[in-house]
Amino acid sequence: MRRSKIFIILLTVILSAIAGGCISEQKDGTVTDVDTASNAEMTSETETDTIYQFSIINALLEGVYDGEISCGELKEKGDLGLGTFDNLDGEMLVLDGVIYQVKADGNIYQVEDSTTSPFAAVTFFETDIEETVNDQMDSQQMAEHIADLLPSQNIMYAVKITGDFSYMRTRSVAPQEKPYPRLVDVTKDQSVFEFNDTKGTIVGYWMPEYIDGINVPGYHLHFITDDRTGGGHILDYTIVSGTIEIDSTDKFYLELPTNENYLGMGLSQDTEGELEEAEN
Repeated sequence: MRRSKIFIILLTVILSAIAGGCISEQKDGTVTDVDTASNAEMTSETETDTIYQFSIINALLEGVYDGEISCGELKEKGDLGLGTFDNLDGEMLVLDGVIYQVKADGNIYQVEDSTTSPFAAVTFFETDIEETVNDQMDSQQMAEHIADLLPSQNIMYAVKITGDFSYMRTRSVAPQEKPYPRLVDVTKDQSVFEFNDTKGTIVGYWMPEYIDGINVPGYHLHFITDDRTGGGHILDYTIVSGTIEIDSTDKFYLELPTNENYLGMGLSQDTEGELEEAEN
């Protein structure tokens, strides 16, 4: 069974294509695309300034942990991002085209291309905004500082922060067995890691409120140390100095699972409170 695919692109891009004559009507009334290659590129999940996402956050919240997309496929769709692995086995961090797995024991592994994921979001990262950090800031201060750098609250952004951190608190979770529990219940037994005076990289996204149910509104960030010995889903941090890089992304490509767990799951529940609890 083929996976379902949803394309979400800026309306202005579509209108520009029409205005530019990319779509024409023939004498017999049929509509043809006079620039097929160009339009295919506009909706491609491998185009720059595009976030490619597999599955939705609400499915993960409700226990859809069966891996379906391979890490080999993910690397073809982006070189920076985050997610998780089959059976919810740890936290995923994608940096410079390498996919890392932070397991519940705190160890980090580079995964095989055949390893699968139930949820991931990646992009080909290109820096649009860059700023140096010279003042110590905690995670809330950094969140507000980064928000001030964003030119609009209505598109999505990939975020990369490299630097020195006086404090970093992360988590990971252990693999689950069927029948899968809800994510909010899994995180009650999460493994928490604390780092002091560490160097590393934060990767993740800032997304608008309208993405609720599809991904995490606001910030969703993962961390990995420079020596690749620690990391995970970020709970809290304090940065001393570093560099903020932001990639503005105006296109979003969503691919849905087709496994029985996903297709048979009821996704109509209000999970807003669960998302906040599971994330924080």
